[in-house]
Amino acid sequence: MSTQYQPGLENVIASETTISYLDVENEEIVLRGYNLIELAKKVTYLDVVGLMLDGILPTKDQRISLEDQLKSEYDFPQEVLSMLKLFPEKANLMDVLRTGVSAIASYDDELEDRSRDANYRKAIRLLAKVPQIVANGYRAVSKQPLVEPRKDLSYTGNFLYMITGKEPTKMEEMVFDQSLIAYSEHEMPNSTFAARVIASTQADIYGALAGAVASLKGTLHGGANEAVMKMLLEVGSEANIEPVLMDKLSRKERIMGFGHRVYMKKVDPRAVLMKEALAELVKEKNQQELLRMCVIGEEVMKREKGLYPNLDYYAAPVYHLLGIPIELFTPVFLAARTIGICAHVIEQHENNRLFRPRVLYKGPRNMHPQDSSYIHIGEGELNEHC
Repeated sequence: MSTQYQPGLENVIASETTISYLDVENEEIVLRGYNLIELAKKVTYLDVVGLMLDGILPTKDQRISLEDQLKSEYDFPQEVLSMLKLFPEKANLMDVLRTGVSAIASYDDELEDRSRDANYRKAIRLLAKVPQIVANGYRAVSKQPLVEPRKDLSYTGNFLYMITGKEPTKMEEMVFDQSLIAYSEHEMPNSTFAARVIASTQADIYGALAGAVASLKGTLHGGANEAVMKMLLEVGSEANIEPVLMDKLSRKERIMGFGHRVYMKKVDPRAVLMKEALAELVKEKNQQELLRMCVIGEEVMKREKGLYPNLDYYAAPVYHLLGIPIELFTPVFLAARTIGICAHVIEQHENNRLFRPRVLYKGPRNMHPQDSSYIHIGEGELNEHC
């Protein structure tokens, strides 16, 4: 057995997959053979959902049929909605989301069926219901009225509507749709790996997704988009961004939204996509200073640290301009990634091998206990210390 140790399993191949691949050298995210950025510019999130589930891009009629399937699963257990209202206002919305995902599992009659067809149907149900947990979970915790999904809106338009309470413009819907594609799949981050490890025990798809939510709550994985927006609001203007960043760097603070375990010194192509989306959105919102602020920050970090922005850096101001509350940024990330995680769970169940790694033991050996002060129990005797 090999005893080579890679902290954090860095560069360790954990699975074979036909789903996605990060081609760092060519700065390309491969999704079922397609360039994810090209997909984001040419098709919709539902097209990507169809691609992830079926392995091929759907035709227009197939996409319409897929959307109809999703809308047919919009019905949501009222008992779970009532449960969401029990969370205190201080509740972390990722905890609310994790609990909601676990709760709706009990209402799925196919919960224990691991077949591909059943998992496909469960993925559709999750895609229909997770956005509702995100939006109404936030509303429940913040003591706002819950909203019903609108079937007259597109899947993406309805998701944004449920969060903001306003019907989105065509520009808002397009930009939000691109962001969902950008977050939809990214090979083997911690949350996807967690889901596959859980699924490898033959656990159900809901449990695997709940585990992914727990993983994404961790600050070393999720939450960067929230931290970016809080920093930008703290900065306040383009005149302040460079002094604030230089001060943070002088105090050796970590600047969220820059660098990535896989990309390292390479550009995250999703950040470029969201930067372009932000450029379009600020025109509609007349918020050009926000874009200029982000661009200056990008230039400072490249000059001072040789770091490039990742997806979260530009997705944060996009979500802010779309009217999404900061505390919902990470739950929205998970909602978008639900399709990627479901695809990985389906693949894991179809060609399963239980994950059971070993350790490189660094502790002591050949230790021996001293004689016990206990009197051993013989036949018909009692231990005096019982």
